[in-house]
Amino acid sequence: MAIGELWGVAVGTEFDDRRQLYDAGVHRALQAGIVGRASVGTESIVLSGGYVDDADYGSTIIYTGDGGRDPNTGRQVADQEFVRKNQSLVTSCLQGLPVRVVRGSGHKSEHAPDSGYRYDGLFRVDSYWRAEGKDGHFVCRFRLLSLEQDFTSSDGKPESSAETGEPVGRVETTVQRIVRDTALGRRVKELHDFTCQVCGERLECAGGPYAEAAHIRPLGTPHDGPDELENLLCLCPNHHVLLDRGALAIDDDLFVMETGKRLRLIPKHKPSPHHLRYQRSIWK
Repeated sequence: MAIGELWGVAVGTEFDDRRQLYDAGVHRALQAGIVGRASVGTESIVLSGGYVDDADYGSTIIYTGDGGRDPNTGRQVADQEFVRKNQSLVTSCLQGLPVRVVRGSGHKSEHAPDSGYRYDGLFRVDSYWRAEGKDGHFVCRFRLLSLEQDFTSSDGKPESSAETGEPVGRVETTVQRIVRDTALGRRVKELHDFTCQVCGERLECAGGPYAEAAHIRPLGTPHDGPDELENLLCLCPNHHVLLDRGALAIDDDLFVMETGKRLRLIPKHKPSPHHLRYQRSIWK
């Protein structure tokens, strides 16, 4: 498999058809929209209008997984699962692997080429979830962010905090990540004395305690979760990952469904049942 950039193929290169894409090695499938293996990750995807739930915002793409579509009508007739090609995108997300993105003229988007196909560079799989699609069946959805424009919102403007209106803080690592609303993050961690609300662990590092502020309803398109205290939890890194990846959920009575134990609470901070219900809904 060829993960990442290809030598000699520049971003913006156009191709007449899928055969040319295949021969260039940009997307090594003549029909499938995803090239990848569950155990290794995804090489490339094509955004060509095959699924009605796809959404293209330029530097942000909400991509529908593979399977369950009637080839004659193009409509979704069965639920999708995180298996095979869909699992390959999950693997890319969990391992931080870049994915080549190709746009086709068949997609109804202002970012699609006028004809044929165009290689539009590397994206990272920022998150994944399941949701009921427009045709009434559950589909696997993937939020991909351009590695070249990772700090730009879908309207082309720098992302900002809902609380202050100021541009959000950023930290650059191997994969660039946005650090959102650090004031609220610090507050929820301080309120809980840097103790995980799920397991009760307080990590003591050289220099001080460590915990993470986890958003219950994810921020950004298409979830649009708010930057507010009621949408935050104080978690250890393990339980933050489990929450974000659908392996942990909390019911309206604030019991952790996987353990049967109640979330650790304090009088000054109560998570919103509305946000908890949304988080559960995307992992049905």
